[in-house]
Amino acid sequence: MNKEKQHSTLKVIIAGGGTGGHVFPAIAIATALKKKVFDARILFVGAKGRMEMRKVPEAGFHIIGLDIAGLQRRLTWKNILLPWKLLKSIRGAKKIVRRFRPDVVIGVGGYASGPLLWAAAKEHIPMLIQEQNSYPGLTNRLLGKKADKICVAYENMDKYFPKQKLYITGNPIREEVVNIEGKHQEALDYFKLTGNGPVLLVTGGSLGARTINESMARHLEEILEQGIRVIWQTGRLYFKEATRIQQQLKNRKNVVVMQFINRMDYAYAAADLVVSRAGAIAVSELCVIRKPAILIPSPNVAEDHQTKNAMALVNQHAALMIRDADARSRLGDEVTALIFDQDKMHRLKEKMAALSYRNAAGVIAGVALSIVKTNYKVVNEQ
Repeated sequence: MNKEKQHSTLKVIIAGGGTGGHVFPAIAIATALKKKVFDARILFVGAKGRMEMRKVPEAGFHIIGLDIAGLQRRLTWKNILLPWKLLKSIRGAKKIVRRFRPDVVIGVGGYASGPLLWAAAKEHIPMLIQEQNSYPGLTNRLLGKKADKICVAYENMDKYFPKQKLYITGNPIREEVVNIEGKHQEALDYFKLTGNGPVLLVTGGSLGARTINESMARHLEEILEQGIRVIWQTGRLYFKEATRIQQQLKNRKNVVVMQFINRMDYAYAAADLVVSRAGAIAVSELCVIRKPAILIPSPNVAEDHQTKNAMALVNQHAALMIRDADARSRLGDEVTALIFDQDKMHRLKEKMAALSYRNAAGVIAGVALSIVKTNYKVVNEQ
């Protein structure tokens, strides 16, 4: 690629967020773009009050928040305000697009992604959708008709999007999180875990997961009695209760309870087996690090996409799945049966490796640059 002549500053909007599963991939794409075009101006657009408003500035990027929220799955007065908030966010998105005049807009999913992509389509601005899940949401399915390119993480996505627009890139993951080689002992020291038993990592994502936490509370003692050591990320809401449970245990030194794990590379490096929700990014990280997993899909997500993500692995014999409704009764037995079955653990690792993508962020950045119509200077082609 050579765009040296009469180049202007490349301007990019990245829209979306809501959870770590959207925010961290967005930051990874932005970082990859800056490696290719170091003077690019990158503006994030997120939802006010969501974690992107904190995490994006921490990563060194500017963000504007829209007053937008998603449809609540239960009956609540908040849904009454949704049409008004949607109209307000669309007006806000149009203003942002017209003022910033981006060369390309990238939607990563989440509340703010839809209004911004819609506004970009109206202004005929090149547009890329990064679809993380094996079953796309309604917004992306509708906007996929207007997008120039669509980057996906799973095969057979031409069921939902025009085939000629698709690129199979995998999901962007944080390199610092999956860089676990040679860190096992360092990780055990970090969590102050002693002994020789296998290590179970339990995580419900950045916000925690009630079913996983309650299932662990029910089965923790029997898991510890098998000689298994546990790293348990609870999220904010369950942290106090999990700490109380830990203090009552005879083997409490073998369980580490944390509200949030800042060093996920250490958590992954220490773990022999992972119990996790089936968010798209969590699944992608597990495939790259090749850690056997028991996935418990959240039932509280649009169109049950976590179950579809999990089944994409289960159908390839790359992971096990427990339905959310069954987790409280089954989790203990499933963990102890799998973690001591070395043959099965090895087979899961091999199947996971075949589903992993390492440089998704860099590939997606390259696809985004390929649809830019203005001239800009490429600093470092990767």
